[in-house]
Amino acid sequence: MHRNFTQLYLHLVWGTWDRLPLVTPDIQEVIYAAIVKQCSQLECTVITISGMTEHVHLLTGFPPKLTISELVGKVKGNSSHLVSSEIKPGEFFKWQGGYGAFTVSGNQIDQIADYIRNQAQHHRQKSLISDWELS
Repeated sequence: MHRNFTQLYLHLVWGTWDRLPLVTPDIQEVIYAAIVKQCSQLECTVITISGMTEHVHLLTGFPPKLTISELVGKVKGNSSHLVSSEIKPGEFFKWQGGYGAFTVSGNQIDQIADYIRNQAQHHRQKSLISDWELS
């Protein structure tokens, strides 16, 4: 090949501090928009984003020059700063320090995207909640 070709996809999950319900409906879309914007600035392609009041799921394509920890750190840091300084200044908002990161094969993107888009239903039914998602 004359140039590099990559198709790298990640399913990322992270929670709020102590799993508190901090991603409230009134700020959820603003947080998601900030995450998408930050991903775009990092040359990532957001496929879908969703979650619940205490955690976020993100499915994204990402460039090989970016490490997973850089991506997560910048996305979490930017969105947390936005909430703390502009959306709800003076109110507590913080992400947990950790995260889950899972590589996704190109032929699994639709299945994972559907899972992420249907978070409310999965959690209502208490289905498909893995140990990593509870920590």
